[in-house]
Parts: sequence; C-alpha cells; structure tokens
Amino acid sequence: MTVYSISEKQVCRIMIGVLIFMHMTGLPITIMEPDGALYAGIAKHMVQHHDYLNLVADGHDWLDKPHFPFWMAALSYLLFGFTSFSYKLPAFLFLLLGVVYTYRFAKDLYGDKVALWAVCIFLSAEHLVISSTDVRAEPYLTGLIIASVYHLYKRQLLWGASFAACAVMTKGPFALVPIGFAFIGQYMCTRQWKELFHWRWLVAGLLILVFITPELYALYQQFDAHPEKVVFGQTDVSGIRFFFWDSQFGRFMNNGPIRGHGDPSFFLHTVLWAFLPWSLLLYVAVVNFIRKRRSATEYYCIGAALSTFLLFSLSKFQLPHYLNIIFPFFAILTSKYIVEDVREKFFRITQHILIGIMGVAIIAIWAFYRPEIHFWAVGLIVMMIAAFIWLPLTGTPRVFFRTCMAGVVLNLFLNGLFYPDVLRYQSGSTAAFYANKELKGGAIGCYGVNSYAMEYYLDAPLLRYDTIPGGPSLIFTNMEHRDSIIARGYQIREIKTFSQFPVTRLDLQFVNFFTRKSALDKRFLLLVETF
Repeated sequence: MTVYSISEKQVCRIMIGVLIFMHMTGLPITIMEPDGALYAGIAKHMVQHHDYLNLVADGHDWLDKPHFPFWMAALSYLLFGFTSFSYKLPAFLFLLLGVVYTYRFAKDLYGDKVALWAVCIFLSAEHLVISSTDVRAEPYLTGLIIASVYHLYKRQLLWGASFAACAVMTKGPFALVPIGFAFIGQYMCTRQWKELFHWRWLVAGLLILVFITPELYALYQQFDAHPEKVVFGQTDVSGIRFFFWDSQFGRFMNNGPIRGHGDPSFFLHTVLWAFLPWSLLLYVAVVNFIRKRRSATEYYCIGAALSTFLLFSLSKFQLPHYLNIIFPFFAILTSKYIVEDVREKFFRITQHILIGIMGVAIIAIWAFYRPEIHFWAVGLIVMMIAAFIWLPLTGTPRVFFRTCMAGVVLNLFLNGLFYPDVLRYQSGSTAAFYANKELKGGAIGCYGVNSYAMEYYLDAPLLRYDTIPGGPSLIFTNMEHRDSIIARGYQIREIKTFSQFPVTRLDLQFVNFFTRKSALDKRFLLLVETF
C-alpha cells in the first residue's frame, strides 16, 4: 500500500491558494461607510455622467485623493455593473500584484522558501485582509509600490517608473518614499555612493513625471482652470498645488486643509494587531536584522520599511491602514528571520500563544455578538480547523502553517459571519436594498442625514434636502428631523424603520448582544405629504 506524503512546498502552495480565497470572501460584503462607500460613489458618478476628469461627491467638487483608484473602479463598473464585487475587484487584483512581486523580490534576495513563506505572511496579515473587505486606496498602493521596487531593482526603468507613477496617482508623491528609501538604504549601507547619484534615477524621475500627466491634466481641468470654484471654503484653489503639497506635506506638518492629531507611538502599537499573527516576530526580526546588519546581504526591505514607518510616526495625520503599503517588506523581513534565524522553541511558544488568543477572540465575539449563522461559513471554518489539526508537517513548518490557518479561521469567521451581520446596522445600504426591492425606482431624499452607501446602492436618484420640498416625497432621515417634520405640520407615513450604527467604529456596547439596542440609533424612510 502506497502512502502519499505531501511536501512542505506543496502545503505552502495550497496555503497560498486558501489565503487568496480567504481574501475573496470579502469581495461581496456590503461596502462600508464612510470612506469605502464615498470612493465607490465617486467612481459611480464618473460612469453615470461619462465624466472621468472630475471627482464629485455630495454634488460638489471633491479634492482629496488622486484619480487612479477611481478610474480602476469605473472600469470595473463598466464591465460588471454597480455592485460590491465590482468596486472591490480592482483593488483585489492589485493586491494579487503585490503577492506576485513580493514572491519575485524575496526569491531574488533570499531564495524560494523565504519567498513562499513571505507570501503566506503577507496574505495573512490581519489589516491586509481587512483592506480586502473595507477597500480604500491601500490595496492598490501595496501592489504598485512593491512592483516598482522590484523592477527598479532589476533596472527595468520603464516598468518601475510606470508602477511608481500609478502609485503617485493613487496617493500622491509620498508614495515614492518607500520606493526611494529602499534604494537609498541599500546604497548607503553598502557604501555604493555612486549608485545614489546614477543618471538612471534622473531618467526614472522624468518618466514618472511624464506618466502622471493624466492626473495633472485632470486636476488642472477641474480646479486650476476654474478659480471661481469654492473648495475648502475658499476660491482660487489649485488642484495641482494640493496634489504636490497640501495633501502630502500639509498633512505631515498639519498645516493643510485636512488635519489630524499625531502620536509618535501610534504605529508601534498599531502593528501589534495590524500585522497579526506575525507582529511579535516582526519586531524580533527587525531587531535581529539591525543587530546582524554587518552580515546582511541586502538593505532594500529595511530601508523601505523603517523610513516609511518613521515618517508615518512623525506625521500629524495617522490612520492604521497607512502601514499596509510596507507589508510586503515586513513580510520578507519576517520570513527571512523565521527561515534562517528563529529558535524553534521560541517560535512555537510565541505563535501558539497568538493562535490561542485568536481562538479565544473568535469564541468571545461569537458569544457576545451572536451573529446570524451561515452554514457555508461554519462548514468552511470546521474544514480549516480539521486541516489545522491534521497538518502533516513537523517542527517550524508545522507551527508556521498552523499560524496561517488560524488566520484563515479568524477571517472566515469575520467575513462569513460577523461583518455580514454587522452591516445590517448600516442603515443607508439596508434602506437602499429595501427601496430597490419594494419601491422600485422612486427617488429618495436625505434630510438631516447623509449616506454614501445609500447613494451607491440605490437604483434611483438620491437627493439631498436642506428643507422639505413641496409635494409628496420620500425622505430618509433620523429621529430628530422626523420629529421636526411632524412638528411643522406635515403629514407623514413611516414606510420602514432601520437600525443605525457606524460600523467602522465598533465598541463594546454595540458588540455585546445584551446592550446593543442602547447603542443603536434609528433611521426612517418616510412618505412626507403636504400640510
């Protein structure tokens, strides 16, 4: 009798496929407010109005992010229509681009095993999975930046500059920081001073400038050519200046039109959950790399990762998803450490503790929140747990792939059970789904509230009212404004009441099944008659 033995490399390839599938489970989930639904609606406006130069939100010119992600989403809409899947699909494809180039770059630097394990680490990093569900600009950036670094490392300037330009047209010139410092770190640490000032960097810079002209043209047409437009409460606003300065250095120094409140330690503790289940090993890997820096064979990854991390830490405008763009470099550093330097006992203890914490978190959330059961998701989770127990490997590989599978179980739970239930409390999208089914095409006006999700999902015009219009009208509003409508003598009929909670800002009161009702607000779909 022949017993088939599965190899470590085969397990790794299967695991990569499972991790990619795990990301795919987030694609059909309802788009979250505010940012995801806002961006989805801006791209929808492009397609509906056949206007691919102007970014419009709430019926007004919108100046914040560059155009590239909106162009990609608009292209997807043209192919697949206005759905959650079509909005998230381009970002997912750029994430896969990041997978490909993380593997290729790590393989060139450290060999096939480090490359395959780096891909597993990259795909299982928790905030990267969240970004496949709550899609913003970061999945695009993550793929584009590592792709640019790889091609510039191979001295393929045209490809490297084109990917860098797309990154700039996604987030602005600061997207060049991890790209540039990957090479600055490498050449400074290896004392290749001539390489720092090589003529090819001038060529690459000129190519990037040429390739971003579509973005500059769009900004000029929407803003610079129309100084009479009111943006940020003032006229004579230059979109090109905002792109190069205010959106980047203005946020960093906190003197631009969009401001924040920075904490130098913010990303130090954010990494602990954002790069879960590899965060502790990442910290150890970085310390180990610095300690052994004299024997290091490359400095691209540490240069890109630490420079960007420090820059974000010094910035006054900080959000957790900013770190995603350096996850490929984190993954390579962590993978190298695990494959070449980690002590098996330390690795086994550390990762089993984290696996235990993740398991307890799943049970706790299930017990406290009590999501609606979807048997397909439960079936997949049970299959992954069975594979976790059976895994036919020993030593460090067994612990490594068990860690990956623990991440799969956690995120199948989140994407298959938790988020679909939570998003029932995003009243704008829930109301849009109801109106599409029951009201079939009637225009709805928001009064006293705003919902980007409702605007995106509604198969009819969404109007925004400062006052109640004359004649019968459908109104989506909150309790305060409903009561004011009644107090002013209007006759109303409540068509449907919806529970409301800001789903991207979960708290214990909402998550706890027994206290959830006290955390909810109400939204109403009303038919408002005349006096």
